[in-house]
Amino acid sequence: MKYLKILSLLLIITVQSCFSADEDPVTVPPMTGATAEPAVGGATQPNQIWIDLSDIDPVTKKPKQTSNLRTDWELGFYNGDEFRVIINGAIGMAVAKIPNATNINTVKSTDVSSLTEVVQIGTFTASNLQYVDNPDGNFLTQTTGIAEIKANDSENAIYLVNMGKAIPTTTVAPGSVSLTGDARGWKKIQILRTSNGYKLRYADLDDTQYKEYIITKNTDYNFNFFSLQKGAPVEIEPRKDNWDIAFTTFTNEVFLGPGQSAGSYFYADFIVTNMLSGVGAYQVDVPTGQTLDQAYGSFQLSNIEQSKFIFNDHRAIGDKWRTTTGANGAQTYTNRFFVLKDAEGFYYKLRFNAMTNNSGERGHPNFEFEPL
Repeated sequence: MKYLKILSLLLIITVQSCFSADEDPVTVPPMTGATAEPAVGGATQPNQIWIDLSDIDPVTKKPKQTSNLRTDWELGFYNGDEFRVIINGAIGMAVAKIPNATNINTVKSTDVSSLTEVVQIGTFTASNLQYVDNPDGNFLTQTTGIAEIKANDSENAIYLVNMGKAIPTTTVAPGSVSLTGDARGWKKIQILRTSNGYKLRYADLDDTQYKEYIITKNTDYNFNFFSLQKGAPVEIEPRKDNWDIAFTTFTNEVFLGPGQSAGSYFYADFIVTNMLSGVGAYQVDVPTGQTLDQAYGSFQLSNIEQSKFIFNDHRAIGDKWRTTTGANGAQTYTNRFFVLKDAEGFYYKLRFNAMTNNSGERGHPNFEFEPL
């Protein structure tokens, strides 16, 4: 019996020695490619869709999707070391500091009547970029939108908040989109710091008593999200390393010509990458003389050009996967595909096959991807 115990102990030591003491299990990417049909929801594009390319449903053999209505939230509170707050560009929101305001309870709609005319998007004026988040996603250094939340309460401004537009309910012609329904109104807010989070004060413009909510940082997520309409926190993005790309409507910068900004503008059929968690991507142009099938099919890990990855702009894919002009109307490009490095360090190639359904209705994207 003594020898059996010694033998058992030796076997255990031998097996354990095969594993590193500080080595945790890692996620393994799918061994084969997959096709995805993000449930954007049609021509009004009501849904934001979050996708992790390495999380494949064993039944459908497609990547799992996390979905929310784009009107479900207005504010996102950063969970990192800095104290920053973003607004929801998927509904065309805008914000502006209210000059000389020091008490949120005394601010009235008559005090901001001139601001409500300019705190808008899509006005084709370069100056309206000051009222939205930096379109490239670098909110930590932006000088637009909501400023960094300061430790001194008196340094935190009171903001006028344009709540954006509702999801429309109108019928949309094939090939077109309708993104902006009724105006969702206005709010006034002030955001302060707490020891490990934020203190949000908010009210309708003519309310004389604000409501308050404490938001505690949760480092499992990039942001904590809040609905001003519901007065409650909401779950939007998956955990910070559990998504790679998102399909959404988007507030971007538009140009009248090279270097001639026309300010903020509302985009349909947009894709953002999870830049905060290290996701990067770049476009591969199909070489002259090859088809998309040939170029995409032959692209391997050894073909990746590391210097081309875009890690500092979440519009690395953006609207570059599709076009809405030309003889055939809304369609995906056939002269390009994309390479993506995900939040876990795996590489994929992606090609986009459709942005409409068989009836020509937009808001029905289809793409395929393969691990490299």
